[in-house]
Amino acid sequence: MITFSGRRFAPGVFTSRIAYAAAPVTADQRAENIPGAPAALDWDATLRFRHHLWSYDFGVAEAMDTAQRGAGLDYTATRELIRRSAAEARSVGGKIVAGVGTDQLPGGPATIDDIRKAYAEQLADVQEAGAQPVIMCSRHLAAAAADADDYRRVYGELLSQADGPVLLHWLGEAFDPALAGYWGGGDDVVLEIIAEHAAKVDGIKLSLLDAGREIEMRRRLPSGVRMYTGDDFNYPTLIKGDDQGHSEALLGVLAVIAPPAATALRALDAGDLTTYDRLMDATLPLARHLFAYPTYHYKTGIVFLNWLAGHQDHLVMVGGAQAGRSPGHLLTLMRLADDAGILPDADLATARARAWLMTVGLDR
Repeated sequence: MITFSGRRFAPGVFTSRIAYAAAPVTADQRAENIPGAPAALDWDATLRFRHHLWSYDFGVAEAMDTAQRGAGLDYTATRELIRRSAAEARSVGGKIVAGVGTDQLPGGPATIDDIRKAYAEQLADVQEAGAQPVIMCSRHLAAAAADADDYRRVYGELLSQADGPVLLHWLGEAFDPALAGYWGGGDDVVLEIIAEHAAKVDGIKLSLLDAGREIEMRRRLPSGVRMYTGDDFNYPTLIKGDDQGHSEALLGVLAVIAPPAATALRALDAGDLTTYDRLMDATLPLARHLFAYPTYHYKTGIVFLNWLAGHQDHLVMVGGAQAGRSPGHLLTLMRLADDAGILPDADLATARARAWLMTVGLDR
């Protein structure tokens, strides 16, 4: 018989780190959210969750891979999501960045010119909405680029069109196998692009799940350009940093660990590394299971945990992605969530867990 302990953390402000939580979307459970169908969202629940993140002082990283970009969320829904979320951010003074990609293009081959135009269209949409752009990796560009010069040309033109500093986003192949070999030359190429356009680059979000490589790269960044960790396996030490610097954060895992993580970041502000380590380290087993291979299905776990925590009323996902993790994986995830202290309402979480265990035949 499964039961949960329940734990609550108080909202508050932290100042020594910048932290964005990449937020999921909530599907409309009454709509045809099946593979291949246009995404239909429950706008009230989707936007309410963003207010939850802002209440803990996290910025929202909107329309990123956590929101199922390229995995069920079509660009019509994406553009509306960015517009609505940016308006909500303005209403409460919340921080928001939003993804710029090329996913309005049809699947299959695209020319470099098609890719440049698609990026430019999405950049204009994000800037018009009032969010800071995050230039995401493009599957189309990964397939079409002949060499590193194609990346230099596409990104150089895009950065020249930006109204102000943007974030670059390097999503590794663990998150998206179609992005293998991105930049056509790895670290040196992207660092050259950043150095040439440093005035237009706020920072780079690195999601390679390689802490040593991230530390080496952040030490090579031009002055004033930030490293944002996207490493959901090693974020506590990367955010804490060392005597040569630290990483800011733009993480999918923050969507489920926001309450204890915010408390940990306030402890970091106060120089209380013991509390910071205790709270962050308690979330790490959860994060590593959540993002276990195949990593790109982590979105299923995030929605499952948000359902247990009461942020949404069902487990339907756009594109039918609720089937992305096994019952055994999710059973372990709920136990780790309780250990991490992220389920605020013990009675609600227990009732939902028991109902779910019965539907998947694990109640005995």
